[in-house]
Amino acid sequence: MIRILGIVGSPRRGGNTDILVERVLAGAREAGANAETVYLGGLTVKECDGCHACWQGRECTKNDDMNALYRAINDADALVLGTPVYWYAPTALMKGFVDRLVYYNCDRNRGGVRGKKAAVVVPYEEDDQATASPVVDFFVRSLRYLEMELAGTVVVGGMARKGQVLEREDALLVAAKLGQELASGRGTVKAI
Repeated sequence: MIRILGIVGSPRRGGNTDILVERVLAGAREAGANAETVYLGGLTVKECDGCHACWQGRECTKNDDMNALYRAINDADALVLGTPVYWYAPTALMKGFVDRLVYYNCDRNRGGVRGKKAAVVVPYEEDDQATASPVVDFFVRSLRYLEMELAGTVVVGGMARKGQVLEREDALLVAAKLGQELASGRGTVKAI
């Protein structure tokens, strides 16, 4: 059974990011996958200080919740990474998490992510699609560097209110379809 790990980088539960990531995971579950969600806002993920202990095969010296997340990432077949746009960037929660993926920046650990699929979910308040471009590009470059495959994106503008995405049936359907594709091992849905 395919295992999919959703990682929500929004500090607000029940918001647009949370809803969209859950729709992706619900679509994956409907297609037979095992899917779980991690909320970065409820974890302690300290900043990376570049000590490179992980590159020498040791556990991260930060001794925080990221050590358990590394195991969950290693066990997953695919990831769903969700963040709203904050000041034309991912949230501090998501940026801190991605910074800690430096753990996979060595041959010893790279196998934990190499070749895995990842989907990206990015709701944002403005209507201009260029607002989300830096965040999507951040993920594209990061995933490419980690030798992961971007399986699809759900990028939804105009999300000014908490839960507003529930009014966007098109976005919810695309998110569910992406989850189904991830569960099938394909993953080909692109931004709406």
